[in-house]
Amino acid sequence: PGNRPALVCWDFDYAIHPADRPNQQTGPAAMTTTPKIYVAGHRGMMGSAIVRNLQAKGYNNIVTRTHAELELSNQAAVADFFKLEKPDQVYLAAAKVGGIHANNTFPAEFIYDNLMVQNNVIHQAFLNGVKKLLFLGSSCIYPRLAPQPMSEDALLTGKLEPTNEPYAIAKIAGIKMCESYNRQYSASHGVDYRSVMPTNLYGPGDNYHPENSHVIPALIRRFHEAKVSNAPEVVIWGTGTPRREFLYVDDMAAASIFVMELDKKTYDSQTQPMQSHINVGFGSDITINELAHAIAKATGYAGNISFDTSKPDGAPRKWMSSDRLNQLGWSPKVILENGLKQAYLEFQSHS
Repeated sequence: PGNRPALVCWDFDYAIHPADRPNQQTGPAAMTTTPKIYVAGHRGMMGSAIVRNLQAKGYNNIVTRTHAELELSNQAAVADFFKLEKPDQVYLAAAKVGGIHANNTFPAEFIYDNLMVQNNVIHQAFLNGVKKLLFLGSSCIYPRLAPQPMSEDALLTGKLEPTNEPYAIAKIAGIKMCESYNRQYSASHGVDYRSVMPTNLYGPGDNYHPENSHVIPALIRRFHEAKVSNAPEVVIWGTGTPRREFLYVDDMAAASIFVMELDKKTYDSQTQPMQSHINVGFGSDITINELAHAIAKATGYAGNISFDTSKPDGAPRKWMSSDRLNQLGWSPKVILENGLKQAYLEFQSHS
């Protein structure tokens, strides 16, 4: 809207989801259960998956707003919303997201808008008595050359990946904001704000923009178009050697709800007051070259695959340690091959 660059994807306003009206509730009124939950970013890939999974678990008192209905970077508007709705819990999945090209092109928007959104939501949640909040971060919070797999204690131990540093700094600020409110207001106000750090996500509701999307949706679109046009070759940015970990978005949503539902004593047993975030990963990684061939297979593309080595690679490896979450009893269910098939079917149905 306004003078914002048109090519930047607002994750919380991308994917159309049935729960896109204010105070959206599903099922008969008699089935409505407490708590009242606000999902910020319910139309984005992550937010819509959280709504799906909450509803599947019987949570029917879900509050939502579209981007047009509530501008989360507007402090006064967010304050009015919380005063009106008074939610019991908040899932903060709203964020401005994008791939290497978008982060390099719009660094000012990525740091400003993400800081404004999370500052407004977290602070107004506190002012309006919200006891439980879950902040969703990103694996880019860790240093570019962090030891692999990256554990939670790698945070703030080295330089960030330059291509997405502004976005990463905003996400780090969100973690520290949650920790700060816990440290200051846990005893006096019962505040329990938690953070989860997802690895690279893909699946239903993803952004398939040709320039500003992440690697899996970008490649799904590119291979699909190459198949349709009978293109003899698909050229991919970089060398193909960086390794990445990928998690199906509904697995991430299930993990988010799992963490939110943990009793405080159990959550505190795996975290520290100033290192309170928990990683959510798949458990293994693959090269971009291997990923490209897997997506070519999922889309049915049979041509050649080459790499443009003049383009940036990003971090050489991003693989997260999910040991803490695994020790708490959670593990992913969707393997990459099956997840790519589902993602391609969803792309075709909305292309």
